[in-house]
Amino acid sequence: MLDVCLLGCGGMMPLPYRYLTALMTRFNGSSLLVDCGEGTQIAIKEKGWSFKPIDVICFTHFHGDHISGLPGLLLTMGNADRTEPLTLIGPKGLERVVNSLRVIAPELPFPILFREIEGPEQTFELKGYRLKAFRVNHNVVCYGYTMEIDRAGKFDVERAREREIPQKFWSRLQSGETVEDGGRVFTPDMVLGPPRKGIKLTYTTDTRPTDSIRRNALDSDLFICEGMYGEKDKASKASEYKHMTFYEAAGLARDAHVREMWLTHYSPSLTRPEPYMDEVKKIFPHSKPGKDGLSTELMFEE
Repeated sequence: MLDVCLLGCGGMMPLPYRYLTALMTRFNGSSLLVDCGEGTQIAIKEKGWSFKPIDVICFTHFHGDHISGLPGLLLTMGNADRTEPLTLIGPKGLERVVNSLRVIAPELPFPILFREIEGPEQTFELKGYRLKAFRVNHNVVCYGYTMEIDRAGKFDVERAREREIPQKFWSRLQSGETVEDGGRVFTPDMVLGPPRKGIKLTYTTDTRPTDSIRRNALDSDLFICEGMYGEKDKASKASEYKHMTFYEAAGLARDAHVREMWLTHYSPSLTRPEPYMDEVKKIFPHSKPGKDGLSTELMFEE
């Protein structure tokens, strides 16, 4: 199971009724944060989730509305006596940008591990899931992220018995471990069926529609995508400033055959997204207007 929470859905500046865009996930005792604009700590508190399990923070790009909340979050983690390493992932220049922000958060009781993305795509294996960064099209270097959690095939008791595999090794084989015993080697493929469908989440903001989004979001269980503008007369503005309209986001969701799409990263001028959703759903019926604190549990299919 993957817990997903859209902590905030605003772009450019926080508003009294809307925090800046940030996403938080929880899986197997580990939490991941994507982007950290000002106010992200308040959004986490309002959700009732904890800072302590956050061990990975990813950044789409280095505009202030996506990273300016980081120094305060680092200080909060330090004041909670955190000693575990914190991994930061982002475009090239990440270490320089973060160290500049740390002028106001210089002393921390935990190490920071920097993973700067190389090239148009890069995959990271982290905490039991696979995280892929892919380049999108903004006016600075910017990445989207796809998180995938694989699921092994079903354990076949009859096959295990036929091969005379001791029952004490079954759980280890089921978890993907190879076991040696008395000169015999037992491998997971001896007792597991074909891989089952896993969980896939894709998140992207601050971009024009791109083939990289269509390709990487393919068959996602949840696709969270920027929709800066709902007003159709702002399509040219979205194109000029390298953002997206609701309708372009819906087109990507349709093309990528995702299960559900949430819109996010609204312009401050957009007071309410709901009036535009009927038109959005004509393009992709399983669309939702994101809102602060919107959350779900993505489950493995039985």
